[in-house]
Amino acid sequence: MGASMTKRMKMIGLVVLGLNLMACSKGTQPRSAADTPAPATSPAPATPTPAADIPAVATTPTGGKTVKTEMRNVLFHLTDQAAARIETLTGELLATGKNDMPVFDDKTSFEVRVISGKISITPEALASVLNSYVFARSDAPLKDLSVSINNNRLIIKGKMHSKGDIPFQTEGTVSAAPDGRLRVHTEKVKALHVPVKGMMGVLGIELADVVNTSKIDGLDTDKNDLLMDLGKLLPPPHIRGKVTGVSVENNTIVTVFGDGGASLTAPKEKGNYMSFEGGPVRFGKLLMESSDLTVLDLDPADPLDWNQGRYKDQLVAGYSKITRNFGLRAYVKDFAKLPRSSAAAATTAPPALKN
Repeated sequence: MGASMTKRMKMIGLVVLGLNLMACSKGTQPRSAADTPAPATSPAPATPTPAADIPAVATTPTGGKTVKTEMRNVLFHLTDQAAARIETLTGELLATGKNDMPVFDDKTSFEVRVISGKISITPEALASVLNSYVFARSDAPLKDLSVSINNNRLIIKGKMHSKGDIPFQTEGTVSAAPDGRLRVHTEKVKALHVPVKGMMGVLGIELADVVNTSKIDGLDTDKNDLLMDLGKLLPPPHIRGKVTGVSVENNTIVTVFGDGGASLTAPKEKGNYMSFEGGPVRFGKLLMESSDLTVLDLDPADPLDWNQGRYKDQLVAGYSKITRNFGLRAYVKDFAKLPRSSAAAATTAPPALKN
């Protein structure tokens, strides 16, 4: 009896771990040892909490001059097949590691520090990221994941690969923690179609007792909740910032940073765009020591579909202009609209992400 109960507790731990990774919409390949999880905090209220200082980053661009960025209505690819929608974003590009400036050809050379903004993702895109990135390795504990939303709850289904592909299903809620991470609270768990969540309460066992997150950067436990650091769980270029609110609405998971864009002034450009100003950036053979670069959508009728790893193809399919102040305005073609030979690995962005 004791051995059977211990085995089931381990099963519960794997299931709940899967739910919490999925809720953050974000995943990674093997993480570097340089990142360490932030300390756990007490549960956050359902409403957004007051903004706190954004954690410091490891490096700053040459001369301490940052690259300011603003984005509006952008489908930002996390992988070729899955994108998150950036409704609004203001922040900075910061060089990482030994890099002295952001290099667009190297997604690991910089990160985006978000000051304010709103980013959403569909459950279909989330499942794609989880299957192709987070749990892509052959020895991953979870496989064949699907994500859906019902009554503002995340419904996760899949197989516990490390336990002989046992089917499971979880249901839970998401909220913002005071320190800017996402908090996921698991309400229901089924394994082999049998409810098992109540067993933990009966036995006085908390999630932290059965889930070991020490080897997963960006993931931590707090009693029966898990805390996720989005900046560590997303594929590069990493997006860091204080999450002040999160909700499930219109079949999407919506994450709010700072004031959610409420303080933004009038758009710098018409339509959908990403602008970069200030410090140095390099892209291709070009170097802008004092950047003045704006990427605009050739088709403003729908979001700017941007794939950082395939941006050269998007530039080639469009055209550029030089401003009187020697700034660069690049009009690019949406990634999903590139010729099949250029975007063979991509699929059209989920319909729910389009205007």
